[in-house]
Amino acid sequence: MGERLAGRQVSLWVATAGVTTYPSLDSDLEVDVAVVGGGLAGLTAALALKRAGQTVAVLEAARIGTGVTGHTTGKVTSLHRLVYTELADRHGPDVAGRYGQANQAAIEHIARIVAEEGIDCDFRRVSNYTYAESDDALARVRDEAGLAARLGLPAAFTSDVPLPFAVRGAVRLDGQAQLHAVKYLQGLARAVDGAGSHVLEDSRVTSVRDGVPGVVETGHGTVRAREVIVATNVPVGDAGLFAERCYLHRSYLVACPAPAAPLNGTFISVDEPMRSILAIDVDGSRYVLTGGEGHRATETADAAARYRRLAAFSRERLGTGEASFRWSTQDTMPVDGLPYAGTLTPTAAHLHVITGLRKWGLTNGTAAALILADTLSGRHNPWAAVFDTNRKHTSSTGQAGGKRPQLDQAAQLPQPEQPTVAGLRPGDGAVVEIDGEMTAVYADPAGDLLAVSAICTHLGCTVAFNADDSTWDCPCHGSRFAADGAVIQGPAAENLAPRPAPR
Repeated sequence: MGERLAGRQVSLWVATAGVTTYPSLDSDLEVDVAVVGGGLAGLTAALALKRAGQTVAVLEAARIGTGVTGHTTGKVTSLHRLVYTELADRHGPDVAGRYGQANQAAIEHIARIVAEEGIDCDFRRVSNYTYAESDDALARVRDEAGLAARLGLPAAFTSDVPLPFAVRGAVRLDGQAQLHAVKYLQGLARAVDGAGSHVLEDSRVTSVRDGVPGVVETGHGTVRAREVIVATNVPVGDAGLFAERCYLHRSYLVACPAPAAPLNGTFISVDEPMRSILAIDVDGSRYVLTGGEGHRATETADAAARYRRLAAFSRERLGTGEASFRWSTQDTMPVDGLPYAGTLTPTAAHLHVITGLRKWGLTNGTAAALILADTLSGRHNPWAAVFDTNRKHTSSTGQAGGKRPQLDQAAQLPQPEQPTVAGLRPGDGAVVEIDGEMTAVYADPAGDLLAVSAICTHLGCTVAFNADDSTWDCPCHGSRFAADGAVIQGPAAENLAPRPAPR
């Protein structure tokens, strides 16, 4: 199984926030708005709607903060690498500018909520930097700084970058922030719950239905609501076919004990391999988070090697100790570069969705939530058109939608190997054929075998074992399942079916 990796296999945010204990849905419920997904986007929308006088119910499949938001970098910023050059080239400077305005407004909204609700989440104002080390990257950074400034953002080019290694220059965006993501989510949940509104955990949604009322079904109860918001990274049911307009991207982070001198800012590189850097004090200990090594979720990857490269960068260039925590996450990336907030389909009347937050969910998710809160409250939102779910979409090659890039990739995937279970050691997993059925077999730490169907419940692809995370991952569309078959991440909504353990 190779050399053991340093650090706990858990997000720093999840490990240091404590656990929430909201009840699960065990009967039918009626509210004004049902929100599917207890991450940042769902909880932000729920609180905004509650403050507008509506009753809400947030349904979370697991525990608050254990999903995508709980595995973020913690950056609250409008400087998303070279996003303004990208969006201006693809959609024009007006769209790029409104995207920036939406994200700037999101930063200020988060700051207000932290203050008004008294949320202790290590919120701190910092400058954010997109930095360059090569000549080519330097030219791109200068262009991005100039464009962002012309769009009205607090951006400037600087050659004074507070990193402990030499760089050529950077875009600096002032007035940005960072926070402890899970503590912030838990504060949002406390503000939502009560006075006729509900936060419900361990309440996996199995289906949503538009109508008057809209209907949200779980295994133990049904919520009826005038409006329904689906904010689950990959939309439940995906009637809007967002699998054709987005792809899942996996990235990796390590949190290492920091040196005595703190980093004054948050950072991301233009040069490849991309590196994202943030320093934060948590419970009296200072950590540096280093992220990167990203790839499409449909691509196979040696996760252990990626963690080791990030840890080596942190040690050698940032002066940290060995990794204390390591984790990976999957984000939904829109192929045209713009997030989605609006109705699930062009014909939906009361069913809304947030998705495609392009790895910057703390601000894009907040902006999307505020768009829907305005829409459901009958107010105009100046950024709604930029995030419109029913805009004409294009593929990453610029062609009109309709092509299925992920399905095409899936069709070309190699067939899984056919090992036997006899040699499985504790912690190992393998996909084998048993009685004509593809079966995912995992050896638990005691060496006992656990078997589930190897057929992904989304569209029928065969899962593969991720040894570092001890998960079953779908190579077609990125669904992830725990060793016992429980859904960790969609688009799959149903668990892998149990199978008899081989003898």
